[in-house]
Amino acid sequence: MIITDCTDSVWIPRPRMCVLKREDGESYGFNLRVERDRNGHVIRNVVQGGIAARSGLRDGDRLLEVNNCYVDDVPHAEVARKIKLSGQLLCMLVLDGEEYEQAVAGGQDLRLLSRTLNEEPCKPPRLCHITKEPGSGLGINFTALEGEKGRFSVNLVKGGAAEKAGVRKGDHLVWMNGVMVSHLTHSALSRMMKKCGNSITVLVIDSESEKIYMQRKMPILPAMAVPNKLPFGARKLRLISGPEGYGFLLRLEKTPSGNTYHVLREVDSGSPAERAGVQDGEILLEVNGESVDSLRHDEIVERVRLSGKQVFITTISQSGLGFYNQLGLSPLLFCDSETAEKKMEEINVELSPKGNNGSSSSRLCTVEKDPLGFGFRLDSLPQRRGTFISEVGSGGSGHRAGLAVGDVVLEVNGKNVEEKCLADVIALVKNGGSRISLLVMDRTSYDKQKEKERPASNVTDSEEEDDFEISFL
Repeated sequence: MIITDCTDSVWIPRPRMCVLKREDGESYGFNLRVERDRNGHVIRNVVQGGIAARSGLRDGDRLLEVNNCYVDDVPHAEVARKIKLSGQLLCMLVLDGEEYEQAVAGGQDLRLLSRTLNEEPCKPPRLCHITKEPGSGLGINFTALEGEKGRFSVNLVKGGAAEKAGVRKGDHLVWMNGVMVSHLTHSALSRMMKKCGNSITVLVIDSESEKIYMQRKMPILPAMAVPNKLPFGARKLRLISGPEGYGFLLRLEKTPSGNTYHVLREVDSGSPAERAGVQDGEILLEVNGESVDSLRHDEIVERVRLSGKQVFITTISQSGLGFYNQLGLSPLLFCDSETAEKKMEEINVELSPKGNNGSSSSRLCTVEKDPLGFGFRLDSLPQRRGTFISEVGSGGSGHRAGLAVGDVVLEVNGKNVEEKCLADVIALVKNGGSRISLLVMDRTSYDKQKEKERPASNVTDSEEEDDFEISFL
């Protein structure tokens, strides 16, 4: 008998991090496509010598993450939107096309694969708007880290404006009022503080999470952040047409800044627009999820007309648009109805506790009302199923019960609410007494479960497009 040690080598695909930086007027230099008979979001037409090529992007690569957000199972239009909203700096995790197909064929979990370095889950950065308070001012100052140029730790006034805005003890400063601080001296940063007026907007991150970003050689971007106390936000509104239409006018106007925008005017009293919350003078950003930046006025009107009896629009006040323009950010990054879910759903899978109620991904959370209430907020999105947890108060009753931002609510006190509207779910919670039980599931698991339950549809070759292409050339 001959005994030998035989260890099978395990093949592990290796994703690559590509950081693309462009200037005003430049393009990234690649296309993103969905192709028939191929899985995933496919990188194509990488311009030789262009920004994408110099970052290491290759033709045929598959996109796994955009700005630290897993996107392989996200609809193509949403992925394209994430890229467009990233601004001038874009962080992409990609996998070679052949390795991707082998991984899919072998049944590998691509979400786990995207964490191939096995880092501990890290928290996202926070974008915090701080407004001066009488006596204590901004309640924040910064100390340069010894021997590390352009790196600053945060010092807080306990209970001051910065702490109330979401800045935490031990945070490191990444960005202030649209400027990355990595190239600033302490004196230059101090001068910026003195010129800031009554408020500043800072991007901060805890030191442990920052180490993980640095290990991965990943930039820390506002597009990755969870917003705190931002004074303005874009709003997604649903309008249902009445006998006289929607009840507003859309005009092309030049603002005091000199820029031209599509502005909502003459909102009729009692009209569908007024009931939806449209305010006179707001600027239109999107129609049915499509940005109006590149659309002519008549094209926008036609899209509204073709929507039929209902239309979804995204708007922001003129002051709000000015705020984001000064920071160099898109106001669409932080729509009030989707920001928390968008930013937190990726870490929920790794950080959420598991229940034992028949599903490894659903959890039964019992929440008791304390003097501050249940300690969570509910919200819903017109384009996605289910009511979800949009905010969880730190240390509150909801937090102690195990609720997490982005969780989809399946049941309230044993009653299924998946098909109920937001108002009905809120009513059930309010009428549930001082102690309620919520059956919840993280968004990613919920979407996957619903995808499995969806009946297969028959599509003929003549109905299926060869590819759907988004160009970033």
